[in-house]
Amino acid sequence: MAASVWKRCVTLAVKVKRFSPSSPARRWLLSAAYTDTKVWEAIEKDPQNLALLASTMDRTYERNLPVSSLTISRFVDNISSREEIDQAEYYLYKFRHSPNCWYLKDWTIHSWIRQCLKYGAKEKAVYTLRNKVQYGIFPDNFTFNLLIDSYIKDGDFKGACSVVEEVMLQEAVDLPSTQVLSLYALGSYLATRPQLTVSEQRALGASLLIFGLKQDNSVGLSAQLLGNALLGKVENLKGIHAVFKGMPLFWGHGYLDRALAVMETVVTSTGDAKLSKDTLSYMNDLLQELSADSDSSGEESGGEEEEEEKKEDPIDEEDQAEREKLPQYASRFKELSSQLESRGKVDSSSFQALVSALAQQNLAAAEEADLERYATQVQAWEAEKRQLVQREQELREKAEQEKQRRLAARAAAQQA
Repeated sequence: MAASVWKRCVTLAVKVKRFSPSSPARRWLLSAAYTDTKVWEAIEKDPQNLALLASTMDRTYERNLPVSSLTISRFVDNISSREEIDQAEYYLYKFRHSPNCWYLKDWTIHSWIRQCLKYGAKEKAVYTLRNKVQYGIFPDNFTFNLLIDSYIKDGDFKGACSVVEEVMLQEAVDLPSTQVLSLYALGSYLATRPQLTVSEQRALGASLLIFGLKQDNSVGLSAQLLGNALLGKVENLKGIHAVFKGMPLFWGHGYLDRALAVMETVVTSTGDAKLSKDTLSYMNDLLQELSADSDSSGEESGGEEEEEEKKEDPIDEEDQAEREKLPQYASRFKELSSQLESRGKVDSSSFQALVSALAQQNLAAAEEADLERYATQVQAWEAEKRQLVQREQELREKAEQEKQRRLAARAAAQQA
């Protein structure tokens, strides 16, 4: 169903080929300097035997004792093959379910993602992200950017959007580079006319809305319109509880109304902000579809997952009242569309073209600030790690001294 809704959008996107990011030469991605591993690999190494480390951790857990954050960090840092990625995943899970679970270091999370990228295990990185509660994987923006970029470079925009969803859920949306990359991934994925389930529409809608709110320009406003429209569709099909459950969203009815409010904002604004023509086309198709038969649209493409959502989130009176407003929304949309056209507030470029242009214009400057922060962060991580190693050595020496003292006391007792 979603494919038919996006058909008109993609048709318009084809008409603006000069902005299309479809060819590799036109993709505005992270630079080689950003993805270069030199800064990270320059950190002082601590070579370890993984078999010995694994044996030590197993014995420690068998005795119901906690494994140190330094130990799990050493294991992740010394991964050297795809098979060892699977081993590390197991020990990350064990560490998360141990008394020391709160002490997983940020540099260990960064190292884990880098190792997954290095040894062709991106799907493992995303799996631990999606199951962050079970693994404790909460990356910073720089790490998120590396993972999103790796999917974009492979042309896997669905995979990139799965990472963007995790960024949105973690609410790590303040960094300009992450905003641009995320919007680029979202726009590129939607241009492929994907078949979307209700849960996927909700995730994409929330991501578009939240990242759109961070951009005070045509891209941001178009993203807000798309995001509110997608969420409004879910609201009409499944009820408001299906929208905000597990999402950092406003707990209130009327997402289609908020989409129309974005249009009103553009109509009354005195700046250069516009809405892309294909997002307005999408909104028009969505309203027509919902008005024609919202019940039948809810039955298409969803399977067992959507049936389960329907059982858990029954339509209440307020949800039904929102559905009954569809004729009003459709009428208001036509009026606002006419005003946008008459005031020159409609951009003929597609949303995909707008986010590509935004990436071309803003990503380089955003990268420079990121790289400076990253270099400083790596130095701080290295200093903290040295402190932990020193403390570990002091504790071992203290334990050895205590052991020798007990042995000497025992020997003296036997002689007496």
